[in-house]
Amino acid sequence: MSSASISFPFLGDWSINPSNSFVLFGHTFYWYGVIIACGFLLAVAYCFHRCREFGISQDDLTDNLLFAVPIAIIGARAYYVLFNLDNYHSFWDACKIWEGGLAIYGGVIAAVITVLVVCRVKKISPLAVLDTVSFGLLIGQSIGRWGNFMNREAYGYETDAFCRMGLTLNGETIYVHPTFLYESLWNAVGFVLLHVLSKKTKRKFDGQYFLYYLAWYGLGRSWIEGLRTDSLYIGGTGIRVSQLLAIMTFLASVIILVVVLRSGRCKPENLWVNKVSLAAAGEAETAEAEAPVQETEPSTPGTNVIQEMEDIVFGEQEDEELPEQENDGEQES
Repeated sequence: MSSASISFPFLGDWSINPSNSFVLFGHTFYWYGVIIACGFLLAVAYCFHRCREFGISQDDLTDNLLFAVPIAIIGARAYYVLFNLDNYHSFWDACKIWEGGLAIYGGVIAAVITVLVVCRVKKISPLAVLDTVSFGLLIGQSIGRWGNFMNREAYGYETDAFCRMGLTLNGETIYVHPTFLYESLWNAVGFVLLHVLSKKTKRKFDGQYFLYYLAWYGLGRSWIEGLRTDSLYIGGTGIRVSQLLAIMTFLASVIILVVVLRSGRCKPENLWVNKVSLAAAGEAETAEAEAPVQETEPSTPGTNVIQEMEDIVFGEQEDEELPEQENDGEQES
C-alpha cells in the first residue's frame, strides 16, 4: 500500500499520491523521518520555553534529552521487534530502523527510565522533568503520526464511516479507518487542554501533568488501537499489547491522581520549582551578607563645588597663618 493513492470522500472527489521520499543534494530522505524530526524540534522548542516554570533549567533539560532521545529510539525499536519476532531473522534485520517499525510505548518507557537515572545523577527532580516533557510528547506524537500517513500505514479496518480514508491501488479502492488521523487529533486536543490547564490552574504536585498525559494518551490509544490492522499481540493470544498497556496506564494514572490529590500532602513548598526558588533566594541573601562593606566619607553639607575642583587641579593648599598686628591702642581717625 506504500504507493496507493489517498482520498477522503468527506473532503470531496479528489485524491493524492505523495511519494514517501525525496532526493536532496543527491541523498534520499524519507518523509517519515523528516516529519518526526519536525515534531521533535517543535516539542523541544516548547519545552525550552516553559521549563523554568517547573524549576528545570535549559541546561538540565538538554542533558536529559541528549540521553533520553537516542535511548527512546532504541526502546521503541526493541519493543516493536520483541512483539514481532517472526519477521526478524537476525540482529541486523532488527537494526534496520529505516524500514519502519517503532512503538511509541517502548520509547516512552525507555525515556522515563533514562530521565530517572540522569536526574538522580544531577540531583534534580525527575517528576518535574517529566511534567515539562509531557507537553512535548503530545506535540511530537501529534505531528509524527503524519509520517504514517506518508507511508500509508497505521490505518484501521475497512469501514463506511463518514471520516473514512480511501486507498486506491491497481484500480481497486478500499475505505478504512484513518487511525493515524484519529491519534494525531486526539494528541493535539490533549496538548491544547494541558496547555490551557497549566496556564489557568496551579500544579498540586510534581508529576501531575505527566499523569494527565498518561491518562489522556492511554484513554485514546485504548480505543484507537482496537481499530488498527497492524497491532502487536502478546504471543499467540488475541490480546493487543499496546491496547492492554494503554488501559493499564489510564487506570493507574487516574488512581494515582485521585489518591495523591486526596492525601493532603500537596503543599506548595513541596513543588520542585518552589524549592529551587527558595534555595536561590537563600544563596542571594548569604552572598549579600558576606559581601565586604565599603566605607565612604560622608559629604559635608554646603561644600563649595568650585573649591573642590580647584583642589583637584592645583592640589590642596594649606591655609597660611596671617601675622598678628600689634595693637598699640591708637586708633586711626
